[in-house]
Amino acid sequence: MFAIHEDIRPSADLRNHYNEISKQCRDSNTAVIITVNGKGDTVSLSYEEYKRMKARLELLEILSEAEEDVRCDRIAPIKDTFDDIRKMLKEGRF
Repeated sequence: MFAIHEDIRPSADLRNHYNEISKQCRDSNTAVIITVNGKGDTVSLSYEEYKRMKARLELLEILSEAEEDVRCDRIAPIKDTFDDIRKMLKEGRF
């Protein structure tokens, strides 16, 4: 299951301790929530964690679309699908 540790810090820490926050995000995959006047404002993540999170969201969108296709009976036998793919490959459409 997906779980990410969170740390909450004031915006002054971002300005005064950026290197420390950046290292924390990279080394421990921690999301650092930056607050302004005590309220959540932005979130800092390592680039690698951002890419993983984005990939998960994209996969969830694809699965949601597939689930909708099944619910609306927009399905085809797998043999037909592979036949279509083979035909497109032979025609150079990929």
